[in-house]
Amino acid sequence: MSTIYILWLRQLKRYFRSRARMIGSIGQPILFLVALGFGFGPIFEKAGGGDYLQFLAPGVIAMGILFTAMFMGIEIIWDKQFGFLKETLVAPVSRFSIMLGRTLGGATVAMMQGVVVFLIAWAIGFHPSFALFAVALVFMLLVAMLFTGIGTAIASIVDDMQGFPLIMNFLVMPTFFLSGALFPLMGLPSFITVIAKINPLSYGIDGLRAALTAVPAQFGLWTDFWVLGLTSLAVLGIGAYLFSQIEI
Repeated sequence: MSTIYILWLRQLKRYFRSRARMIGSIGQPILFLVALGFGFGPIFEKAGGGDYLQFLAPGVIAMGILFTAMFMGIEIIWDKQFGFLKETLVAPVSRFSIMLGRTLGGATVAMMQGVVVFLIAWAIGFHPSFALFAVALVFMLLVAMLFTGIGTAIASIVDDMQGFPLIMNFLVMPTFFLSGALFPLMGLPSFITVIAKINPLSYGIDGLRAALTAVPAQFGLWTDFWVLGLTSLAVLGIGAYLFSQIEI
């Protein structure tokens, strides 16, 4: 347990020491909130969709978590190349504890990123419902755990620091754009609907939007929770196995 706590704390320290990273990670969410929220707002409202910023903000919050969580894996590749990971792996502790500590640390950072984006959205006009805010935090944590686990799993089998961002972008962009973050999932072509339903981020955004805006969840709040929770556990299991296979 102490190993998990130490690695969790180390991830937090790494993040807060990098001010450029902290500032840069909120640039894209702000751009989406301002450019899309106010740019497409009148069109969305005329189409009968209501306040677009209310619809968009939960998706952008999830985007902030998604990007931060997935790219936490690059730290593993960095540690591989500079020998820091070897020092950790030779310690007399299980690799599962090491992987879990790093993943929890990365997920905590990603969740904090989501909270920061939430506060920015609130400041520029998003009107959240606080009745289920605790539920919203649970969904933020689950999304963070899921995609930090994916980033860790991929980083465990990839050694190329230049190739990792390319793989991440290949996964992140379709995952985000086909999750219902930017547009409703009703009335779409059937193949996009199928992709959206097998996309775990769709359930995270659906649950987050229901919790923050008090609108009914499209898939059902409990369905969102169980799909996201079980998927997170499965990904953590896969990530733990791949991490245990890293050769030093």
